[in-house]
Amino acid sequence: MRLSAAICTRNRDDQIARAVESVLTNDYPNFELIVVDQSDSDATRRALDGLIRAYPNLRYVHTTRVGLSSAYNTAISRTTGDLIAFTDDDCVAPRDWLRQVERAFVENPDADLLYGQVLAPAELRGAPGVLPELPIPALRRISRRDGFQIFGMGACFAARRQLFNDIGGFDEVLGGGGPLRSSQDFDLQYRVYKAGLVTLLAPDVKVDHYGLRTRADWPKTLVAYGVGDGGFYMKHARCGDLFAAWLIIGRLANQTPRQLVKAALRRPYAGDYLRGMVRGLRESFKFRVDRDSRLYVAR
Repeated sequence: MRLSAAICTRNRDDQIARAVESVLTNDYPNFELIVVDQSDSDATRRALDGLIRAYPNLRYVHTTRVGLSSAYNTAISRTTGDLIAFTDDDCVAPRDWLRQVERAFVENPDADLLYGQVLAPAELRGAPGVLPELPIPALRRISRRDGFQIFGMGACFAARRQLFNDIGGFDEVLGGGGPLRSSQDFDLQYRVYKAGLVTLLAPDVKVDHYGLRTRADWPKTLVAYGVGDGGFYMKHARCGDLFAAWLIIGRLANQTPRQLVKAALRRPYAGDYLRGMVRGLRESFKFRVDRDSRLYVAR
């Protein structure tokens, strides 16, 4: 089975070589790796020069079009594999990462999208700050038959190429660097569900995440998460999707009391996510929605 890997990056020349090398030294016998770089300078390219010369299966693409979803779509269009595995520029993949991706799809032939674990490396456990993680305790499936849950993290996921032919690529209004700032992963997973396809949660597929955020920066991250979630939910509600409208109500009903309690107790980050979500719900209406594709129409 032909397998491609992709890393999308922007202005992280201090971390990118470690992430790229961890994928290149995987023990999978035949794969390509594409790096889609949206950096403002040539520092990332220079950081990768040695690896580009040493590994013929490494391809580097620079684009001035900013946005994580746009970078994902570029990677999809430039790769050739039947399976495409993605990780982030602040992650390190183990040597068997790609082999575990292939194994999961082979053992679950009806799975279309896969999310793996995103874990804190040993040296960062207990470090001051906030380190986003995505633990997956056991193998699970999300589908109309198996039940639904919003789930996903772009630091470790994979998909069959056919999936993007079936439902389209990533929504470029969503995601980091886009107008609505995040939740491109949730949006993809929800579109997979609505199309009657299967998302697999695979604990044997995992990466270490070095993206430690300072506590001072975390409120901005929470706001961005909220904006993306609001924009993602509202887009589908605007398509006449009553389930998406119900998810909005449930999310607000779940978050509002929790945020009020945090505010009353003067806990940190009280209200940041909720403010972002309300903003995202409102800002959704700045963009038209294509109901057939369930994608925003970028201005």
